[in-house]
Amino acid sequence: MKTAALKNTSLVLALLAAGAIGGAGVGAFNVLHTPSMAAPALVANNTTGALSAPMALPDFSQITERYGPAVVNISVTGMTKVKDGSPLAQDDGDEDAPSGDPFFEFFKRFQQGQGRPGAGRGGQQEMPTRGQGSGFIVSADGIILTNAHVVRGAKEVTVKLTDRREFRAKVLGADPKTDIAVLRIDAKNLPVVTLGKTSDLRVGEWVLAIGSPFGFENTVTAGVVSAKGRSLPDDSAVPFIQTDVAINPGNSGGPLFNARGEVVGINSQIYSRSGGYQGVSFAIPIDIANKIKNQIVTTGKVEHARLGVAVQEVNQAFADSFKLDKPEGALVSTVEKGSPADKAGLQSGDVIRKVNGQPIVSSGDLPAVIGLAAPGDNVTLEIWRQGTAKALTARLANANDKTSEVASKKEAQGQGRLGLALRPLQPEEKQEAGLDNGLVVQQASGPAALAGVMPGDVLISINGLPVKNVDQVRAAVAKAEKSVALLIQRGNDKIFVPVNLG
Repeated sequence: MKTAALKNTSLVLALLAAGAIGGAGVGAFNVLHTPSMAAPALVANNTTGALSAPMALPDFSQITERYGPAVVNISVTGMTKVKDGSPLAQDDGDEDAPSGDPFFEFFKRFQQGQGRPGAGRGGQQEMPTRGQGSGFIVSADGIILTNAHVVRGAKEVTVKLTDRREFRAKVLGADPKTDIAVLRIDAKNLPVVTLGKTSDLRVGEWVLAIGSPFGFENTVTAGVVSAKGRSLPDDSAVPFIQTDVAINPGNSGGPLFNARGEVVGINSQIYSRSGGYQGVSFAIPIDIANKIKNQIVTTGKVEHARLGVAVQEVNQAFADSFKLDKPEGALVSTVEKGSPADKAGLQSGDVIRKVNGQPIVSSGDLPAVIGLAAPGDNVTLEIWRQGTAKALTARLANANDKTSEVASKKEAQGQGRLGLALRPLQPEEKQEAGLDNGLVVQQASGPAALAGVMPGDVLISINGLPVKNVDQVRAAVAKAEKSVALLIQRGNDKIFVPVNLG
């Protein structure tokens, strides 16, 4: 297996997929402490009152000795189709990545295919591919948790224990949305890990990871929790645990332990310019993984809840526009017709601040909270609408009933007073755009242009208030202080644009 640095230097979210197929998984690592080896508590300095850090470092040997046997190495084999003459069909593996494919070099780099298969039809070849990842045993009768991308496309999955025994594993189910997979091997009285609670995990706490980076089985790495509840730009509903534990290909699916020797996460992803570890690693909270595991073991499938909104971040400009005390919440830009959100009365311009009493600080918190709910659950939404707090109840639908997924939208950025030339929508334009009201932007200059508003856009509302004529726009801008939030439709997409008025 090669260890040379990858050639791709663009920043990518490296789903270091052990079985993707042909890649090796990557995950976040955390350090465990048993009560007996926990670092001494911080003590107050009698002179200054400041907290003094202890000098002793934690000893992870007891946790490794006790739970290392429950961590397994996972090998996957499968077949993948490649075009004749493509770099993946060659033996040297030194070619540059094709243009526009930042993941090509990564997956080629860690491919372990042997031999060259015969050419397939239509100028394609079927190549055998292999990959490696990690997993951990959660039930003495052979239930194993790992990442879904570790076993994606696998024809054969082999699990190897630390005592060198090997088992053919059956994939009971996998959930790409949360990147969780459940395996079963035919064995009894196996060593198991203890599951903890992610909610008890604290930023700055030592954590431990055990896995198989580059195929080196039962490798231990340690670090601290860098952050919790991270939302990543991969359309995932997972509030990731971020750590600085060294993560490399082959660690995907391995356990993340806390200081008490409890598994609090599953190593899953890294941010990297090279495909290797650069200090930013992510793990899936064990609470989510356990919920997915229970569904797969019980029913063989996974169901996710759906609210039916597109949301974006609330920045300071939006907070000023909507008269919020601080820039927190999920700003609703689009409500799907007939969705649970629509039936509950949610509107574009609403800011969702809490779900069942749980604060929504960033827009990424909303899909994470909804993702933990079940289809058919009733959720209470605390929203902010036109300067007033309201409570709505929505009955969540099944995400599996809808093929398209709602993606969060990033707001445009701008500075400075409005600068728009507007005209009313014509009847045929209203019908074509599917709108009851709005104004067409004929010219954009000044603050609006700097914020990204363009001729041809349709202005639907200002600070959540629908606009049907220019007078309403003038009145809304006159009442505004520092900024206004414009709801713009461009084509079939709607997005709120903050405009700083100065």
